[in-house]
Amino acid sequence: MRERRQLMDLAYRLLGSLADAEDVIQETYARWYAMSWQQREAIESPGGWLSRVAGRICLDQLGSARARRELYVGEWIPEPVPDRTEWIDGPSDGTTVNPADRVTLDESVNMAFLVVLESMTPAERVAFILHDVFRFPFAEVAEIVGRTPAACRQLASSARRRVRATQTPAASAGRRADVVKAFKQAWEAMDIDALIGLLDPDATVVADGGGLASAVLRPIEGCEQVVRYAVDLAGRMPDLTILERTVNGQPGLVAQRDGVTVTVMAFDVVGDRIKHIWAVRNPEKLRPWTVEPRH
Repeated sequence: MRERRQLMDLAYRLLGSLADAEDVIQETYARWYAMSWQQREAIESPGGWLSRVAGRICLDQLGSARARRELYVGEWIPEPVPDRTEWIDGPSDGTTVNPADRVTLDESVNMAFLVVLESMTPAERVAFILHDVFRFPFAEVAEIVGRTPAACRQLASSARRRVRATQTPAASAGRRADVVKAFKQAWEAMDIDALIGLLDPDATVVADGGGLASAVLRPIEGCEQVVRYAVDLAGRMPDLTILERTVNGQPGLVAQRDGVTVTVMAFDVVGDRIKHIWAVRNPEKLRPWTVEPRH
Protein backbone atom coordinates (compact mmCIF):
# COMPACT_ATOMS: atom_id res chain seq x y z
CA MET A 1 0.00 0.00 0.00
CA ARG A 2 3.05 2.28 0.26
CA GLU A 3 2.93 2.45 -3.53
CA ARG A 4 -0.54 3.99 -3.66
CA ARG A 5 0.61 7.62 -3.96
CA GLN A 6 2.95 6.75 -6.85
CA LEU A 7 0.17 4.85 -8.62
CA MET A 8 -2.27 7.75 -8.16
CA ASP A 9 0.31 10.19 -9.50
CA LEU A 10 0.88 7.96 -12.51
CA ALA A 11 -2.76 7.16 -13.31
CA TYR A 12 -4.00 10.75 -12.91
CA ARG A 13 -1.35 12.11 -15.29
CA LEU A 14 -2.11 9.38 -17.80
CA LEU A 15 -5.90 9.74 -17.67
CA GLY A 16 -6.61 13.30 -16.49
CA SER A 17 -9.36 11.98 -14.23
CA LEU A 18 -9.29 11.27 -10.50
CA ALA A 19 -12.27 8.94 -10.73
CA ASP A 20 -10.74 6.91 -13.57
CA ALA A 21 -7.38 6.87 -11.75
CA GLU A 22 -9.06 5.42 -8.65
CA ASP A 23 -10.67 2.70 -10.79
CA VAL A 24 -7.28 1.83 -12.28
CA ILE A 25 -5.69 1.55 -8.84
CA GLN A 26 -8.49 -0.70 -7.59
CA GLU A 27 -8.09 -2.96 -10.62
CA THR A 28 -4.30 -3.01 -10.16
CA TYR A 29 -4.60 -4.11 -6.54
CA ALA A 30 -7.28 -6.65 -7.45
CA ARG A 31 -4.79 -8.27 -9.83
CA TRP A 32 -2.09 -8.22 -7.14
CA TYR A 33 -4.29 -9.96 -4.58
CA ALA A 34 -5.63 -12.42 -7.16
CA MET A 35 -2.15 -13.97 -7.22
CA SER A 36 -1.10 -16.57 -4.72
CA TRP A 37 1.14 -15.65 -1.80
CA GLN A 38 3.99 -17.53 -3.46
CA GLN A 39 3.54 -15.61 -6.72
CA ARG A 40 3.61 -12.28 -4.91
CA GLU A 41 6.69 -13.27 -2.92
CA ALA A 42 8.52 -14.11 -6.17
CA ILE A 43 8.15 -10.53 -7.45
CA GLU A 44 11.38 -8.69 -6.69
CA SER A 45 9.92 -5.19 -6.94
CA PRO A 46 6.22 -5.01 -6.01
CA GLY A 47 6.22 -1.26 -6.74
CA GLY A 48 7.58 -1.83 -10.23
CA TRP A 49 5.06 -4.61 -10.87
CA LEU A 50 2.15 -2.44 -9.71
CA SER A 51 3.32 0.50 -11.84
CA ARG A 52 3.65 -1.67 -14.94
CA VAL A 53 0.19 -3.16 -14.48
CA ALA A 54 -1.36 0.25 -13.80
CA GLY A 55 0.37 1.63 -16.90
CA ARG A 56 -1.07 -1.14 -19.09
CA ILE A 57 -4.57 -0.62 -17.69
CA CYS A 58 -4.26 3.13 -18.33
CA LEU A 59 -3.16 2.47 -21.91
CA ASP A 60 -6.31 0.39 -22.46
CA GLN A 61 -8.43 3.06 -20.76
CA LEU A 62 -7.01 5.81 -22.96
CA GLY A 63 -8.09 3.93 -26.07
CA SER A 64 -11.67 3.55 -24.87
CA ALA A 65 -11.71 7.12 -23.48
CA ARG A 66 -11.16 8.50 -26.98
CA ALA A 67 -14.31 6.75 -28.17
CA ARG A 68 -16.29 7.97 -25.12
CA ARG A 69 -15.18 11.56 -25.64
CA GLU A 70 -16.52 11.58 -29.18
CA LEU A 71 -19.95 11.30 -27.52
CA TYR A 72 -19.16 13.83 -24.77
CA VAL A 73 -21.34 16.94 -24.78
CA GLY A 74 -19.14 19.97 -25.49
CA GLU A 75 -15.46 20.24 -24.63
CA TRP A 76 -13.68 17.75 -22.35
CA ILE A 77 -11.26 19.24 -19.80
CA PRO A 78 -9.10 17.17 -17.42
CA GLU A 79 -10.52 16.92 -13.91
CA PRO A 80 -9.21 19.74 -11.69
CA VAL A 81 -7.37 18.83 -8.48
CA PRO A 82 -7.56 20.97 -5.32
CA ASP A 83 -4.59 21.66 -3.08
CA ARG A 84 -4.66 18.97 -0.40
CA THR A 85 -3.70 21.41 2.36
CA GLU A 86 -6.87 23.41 1.73
CA TRP A 87 -9.45 20.66 1.40
CA ILE A 88 -10.81 17.81 3.44
CA ASP A 89 -13.24 15.07 2.51
CA GLY A 90 -15.37 13.08 4.88
CA PRO A 91 -14.73 12.42 8.59
CA SER A 92 -11.97 14.35 10.33
CA ASP A 93 -10.53 11.10 11.69
CA GLY A 94 -9.13 10.41 8.25
CA THR A 95 -11.16 7.27 7.56
CA THR A 96 -12.19 8.68 4.18
CA VAL A 97 -9.35 9.97 2.05
CA ASN A 98 -9.93 12.30 -0.85
CA PRO A 99 -8.24 10.91 -3.99
CA ALA A 100 -6.90 14.42 -4.62
CA ASP A 101 -4.91 14.09 -1.39
CA ARG A 102 -2.84 11.44 -3.12
CA VAL A 103 -1.85 13.45 -6.18
CA THR A 104 1.55 15.14 -5.99
CA LEU A 105 1.09 18.64 -7.38
CA ASP A 106 3.94 19.76 -9.61
CA GLU A 107 4.43 21.20 -13.10
CA SER A 108 3.31 17.92 -14.70
CA VAL A 109 -0.25 18.36 -13.42
CA ASN A 110 -0.88 21.99 -14.29
CA MET A 111 -3.88 22.29 -16.57
CA ALA A 112 -1.93 23.59 -19.58
CA PHE A 113 0.33 20.52 -19.46
CA LEU A 114 -2.59 18.08 -19.08
CA VAL A 115 -4.40 19.70 -22.02
CA VAL A 116 -1.33 19.13 -24.23
CA LEU A 117 -1.29 15.48 -23.12
CA GLU A 118 -4.86 15.16 -24.42
CA SER A 119 -3.60 15.88 -27.94
CA MET A 120 -1.27 12.86 -27.89
CA THR A 121 -2.00 9.31 -28.96
CA PRO A 122 -2.42 6.88 -26.05
CA ALA A 123 0.97 5.28 -26.75
CA GLU A 124 2.72 8.68 -26.97
CA ARG A 125 1.17 9.81 -23.70
CA VAL A 126 2.10 6.65 -21.83
CA ALA A 127 5.67 6.54 -23.18
CA PHE A 128 6.25 10.23 -22.45
CA ILE A 129 4.79 10.24 -18.93
CA LEU A 130 6.51 7.01 -17.90
CA HIS A 131 9.91 8.05 -19.23
CA ASP A 132 10.07 11.85 -18.94
CA VAL A 133 8.04 12.33 -15.77
CA PHE A 134 8.52 9.06 -13.85
CA ARG A 135 11.96 8.17 -15.25
CA PHE A 136 11.13 4.62 -16.34
CA PRO A 137 13.87 3.24 -18.62
CA PHE A 138 12.68 2.61 -22.18
CA ALA A 139 13.11 -1.15 -21.71
CA GLU A 140 10.38 -1.04 -19.02
CA VAL A 141 8.24 1.39 -21.03
CA ALA A 142 8.41 -1.08 -23.91
CA GLU A 143 6.98 -3.86 -21.71
CA ILE A 144 4.02 -1.66 -20.79
CA VAL A 145 3.31 -0.17 -24.22
CA GLY A 146 3.93 -3.39 -26.14
CA ARG A 147 6.46 -1.84 -28.54
CA THR A 148 10.24 -2.03 -28.89
CA PRO A 149 12.40 0.27 -26.73
CA ALA A 150 13.42 2.13 -29.92
CA ALA A 151 9.78 2.68 -30.86
CA CYS A 152 9.02 3.95 -27.34
CA ARG A 153 11.95 6.34 -27.59
CA GLN A 154 10.40 7.72 -30.79
CA LEU A 155 6.98 8.01 -29.15
CA ALA A 156 8.41 9.97 -26.21
CA SER A 157 10.38 12.19 -28.58
CA SER A 158 7.26 12.98 -30.62
CA ALA A 159 5.35 13.79 -27.42
CA ARG A 160 8.19 15.99 -26.22
CA ARG A 161 8.00 18.02 -29.43
CA ARG A 162 4.28 18.57 -28.88
CA VAL A 163 4.96 19.88 -25.38
CA ARG A 164 7.77 22.17 -26.52
CA ALA A 165 5.63 23.57 -29.35
CA THR A 166 3.06 24.82 -26.84
CA GLN A 167 5.41 25.94 -24.08
CA THR A 168 5.63 29.65 -23.31
CA PRO A 169 7.86 31.48 -20.82
CA ALA A 170 6.23 30.78 -17.49
CA ALA A 171 5.33 33.67 -15.21
CA SER A 172 6.52 33.36 -11.61
CA ALA A 173 4.09 31.82 -9.11
CA GLY A 174 3.68 35.21 -7.42
CA ARG A 175 3.00 36.96 -10.71
CA ARG A 176 0.43 34.34 -11.74
CA ALA A 177 -1.34 34.78 -8.41
CA ASP A 178 -1.37 38.58 -8.83
CA VAL A 179 -2.84 38.35 -12.34
CA VAL A 180 -5.55 35.87 -11.30
CA LYS A 181 -6.44 38.03 -8.27
CA ALA A 182 -6.66 41.12 -10.50
CA PHE A 183 -8.90 39.20 -12.92
CA LYS A 184 -11.20 38.20 -10.05
CA GLN A 185 -11.47 41.79 -8.84
CA ALA A 186 -12.06 43.20 -12.33
CA TRP A 187 -14.66 40.51 -13.05
CA GLU A 188 -16.55 41.20 -9.82
CA ALA A 189 -16.44 44.95 -10.52
CA MET A 190 -17.48 44.41 -14.19
CA ASP A 191 -14.47 46.58 -15.09
CA ILE A 192 -14.24 45.97 -18.84
CA ASP A 193 -11.07 48.03 -19.37
CA ALA A 194 -9.27 46.19 -16.57
CA LEU A 195 -10.35 42.80 -17.95
CA ILE A 196 -9.10 43.70 -21.43
CA GLY A 197 -5.78 44.78 -19.92
CA LEU A 198 -5.39 41.41 -18.20
CA LEU A 199 -6.15 39.23 -21.21
CA ASP A 200 -3.90 38.27 -24.09
CA PRO A 201 -5.36 39.49 -27.43
CA ASP A 202 -5.73 35.83 -28.45
CA ALA A 203 -7.10 34.66 -25.09
CA THR A 204 -9.42 31.65 -25.08
CA VAL A 205 -12.00 30.24 -22.70
CA VAL A 206 -12.86 26.54 -22.77
CA ALA A 207 -15.76 25.33 -20.61
CA ASP A 208 -16.72 21.77 -19.67
CA GLY A 209 -20.29 21.11 -18.56
CA GLY A 210 -20.47 17.55 -19.85
CA GLY A 211 -24.15 18.04 -20.63
CA LEU A 212 -24.82 18.13 -16.87
CA ALA A 213 -24.32 21.88 -16.33
CA SER A 214 -24.77 24.85 -18.64
CA ALA A 215 -21.56 25.69 -20.52
CA VAL A 216 -20.54 26.99 -23.93
CA LEU A 217 -20.03 24.04 -26.25
CA ARG A 218 -17.16 25.57 -28.22
CA PRO A 219 -14.08 27.56 -27.15
CA ILE A 220 -14.49 31.34 -26.98
CA GLU A 221 -11.58 32.99 -28.78
CA GLY A 222 -10.26 36.54 -28.69
CA CYS A 223 -9.94 39.04 -25.87
CA GLU A 224 -13.12 41.03 -26.63
CA GLN A 225 -15.27 37.91 -26.96
CA VAL A 226 -13.90 36.55 -23.68
CA VAL A 227 -14.64 39.83 -21.88
CA ARG A 228 -18.16 39.95 -23.33
CA TYR A 229 -18.76 36.38 -22.16
CA ALA A 230 -17.36 37.05 -18.67
CA VAL A 231 -19.44 40.19 -18.17
CA ASP A 232 -22.60 38.49 -19.47
CA LEU A 233 -21.97 35.54 -17.13
CA ALA A 234 -21.50 37.80 -14.10
CA GLY A 235 -24.71 39.63 -14.96
CA ARG A 236 -26.70 36.40 -15.19
CA MET A 237 -25.24 34.93 -11.99
CA PRO A 238 -25.04 37.76 -9.45
CA ASP A 239 -25.27 35.33 -6.52
CA LEU A 240 -21.91 33.67 -7.22
CA THR A 241 -19.08 33.88 -4.69
CA ILE A 242 -15.64 33.85 -6.32
CA LEU A 243 -12.75 32.46 -4.26
CA GLU A 244 -9.02 32.29 -4.94
CA ARG A 245 -7.88 28.68 -4.77
CA THR A 246 -5.01 26.50 -5.93
CA VAL A 247 -6.07 24.50 -9.00
CA ASN A 248 -3.67 21.76 -10.13
CA GLY A 249 -0.85 23.44 -8.26
CA GLN A 250 -1.46 26.86 -9.87
CA PRO A 251 -3.42 29.98 -8.83
CA GLY A 252 -7.06 29.57 -9.88
CA LEU A 253 -10.59 30.57 -9.02
CA VAL A 254 -13.59 28.69 -7.65
CA ALA A 255 -17.17 29.89 -8.07
CA GLN A 256 -19.65 28.87 -5.40
CA ARG A 257 -23.39 29.26 -5.09
CA ASP A 258 -24.88 28.82 -1.60
CA GLY A 259 -21.60 27.28 -0.48
CA VAL A 260 -21.56 24.67 -3.25
CA THR A 261 -18.78 24.74 -5.83
CA VAL A 262 -20.28 25.09 -9.32
CA THR A 263 -17.20 26.07 -11.36
CA VAL A 264 -13.44 25.59 -11.03
CA MET A 265 -11.26 27.79 -13.24
CA ALA A 266 -7.63 27.13 -14.19
CA PHE A 267 -5.49 29.79 -15.87
CA ASP A 268 -2.49 29.88 -18.18
CA VAL A 269 -0.65 33.16 -17.51
CA VAL A 270 2.02 34.26 -19.98
CA GLY A 271 3.96 37.33 -18.88
CA ASP A 272 1.36 39.69 -17.44
CA ARG A 273 -1.57 38.38 -19.49
CA ILE A 274 -4.00 35.48 -19.28
CA LYS A 275 -3.68 33.29 -22.36
CA HIS A 276 -6.12 30.48 -21.53
CA ILE A 277 -8.96 29.92 -19.06
CA TRP A 278 -10.37 26.44 -18.48
CA ALA A 279 -13.71 26.40 -16.65
CA VAL A 280 -14.90 23.03 -15.35
CA ARG A 281 -18.62 22.95 -14.55
CA ASN A 282 -19.40 19.24 -14.91
CA PRO A 283 -20.51 18.33 -11.34
CA GLU A 284 -19.04 14.84 -11.69
CA LYS A 285 -15.60 16.45 -11.96
CA LEU A 286 -16.17 18.75 -8.99
CA ARG A 287 -16.68 16.14 -6.26
CA PRO A 288 -13.32 16.82 -4.54
CA TRP A 289 -14.35 20.50 -4.43
CA THR A 290 -17.76 20.07 -2.82
CA VAL A 291 -16.47 20.34 0.73
CA GLU A 292 -15.50 23.43 2.66
CA PRO A 293 -11.84 24.48 2.84
CA ARG A 294 -9.99 23.83 6.08
CA HIS A 295 -9.52 27.07 8.06
